[in-house]
Amino acid sequence: MSVFATLVEQLAELLQPFFATAATAAAIVLFTMVVRLAVHPLSRAAARGQQARTRLAPQLAELRTRHAKQPERLKQAVMELHAKEKVSPFAGCLPSLLQAPAFLLMYHLFSGDRMAGHSLFAAPLGDHWADALTHGGAFGPAGQVYLVLFVIVAAVATFNFRRTKAQLAAQPLDTGMPATPGAGTINKLMPFFSFATLISVAVVPLAAALYIVTSTTWTVFERAALYRSSP
Repeated sequence: MSVFATLVEQLAELLQPFFATAATAAAIVLFTMVVRLAVHPLSRAAARGQQARTRLAPQLAELRTRHAKQPERLKQAVMELHAKEKVSPFAGCLPSLLQAPAFLLMYHLFSGDRMAGHSLFAAPLGDHWADALTHGGAFGPAGQVYLVLFVIVAAVATFNFRRTKAQLAAQPLDTGMPATPGAGTINKLMPFFSFATLISVAVVPLAAALYIVTSTTWTVFERAALYRSSP
């Protein structure tokens, strides 16, 4: 954890001539981009996996018809097809899982007194949105910083909402696997999960909020590039 803190502090020192008092905030944004760049190969693999699963949908449907009365044989056949085509059903989860430690470190290391004296314009990096509301209100100097972040997150969430709905609508109804209880409800609610980021930005310290905003914005451009041939 100290190595992580030292890395961001060194980045902040390098950026000091360019960003002055916002150097630490800029270092957090840069660090986030480095993390996302590091996991980009996994995101690219996840995109290929998603496209491969869509391509295999007819074969999976055929397997389900063929082994309708043999659940275990169906499961084995689906696994064999995935192995043959080198498709992992869990590839899409890896990029998010690998980012979790970086976010947790950001949350614990750069909150409270650790961020004393560091700010993004008028908003201290260790403060929360509630602090901004207390000192100046929603349109005060610190509140305006959060308003900009909320606008960015809302735009990103809207993009993800529309894209997720389009992707779910384009997915075959018959995937070759037995239906999971509650899957229909989850699919209906999934597009709305994009807006949960607004809550996260409001409740975590500003340093962690910068990580979230940068990461989600990166995700929009990354997915637009990786899934440009998808709905």
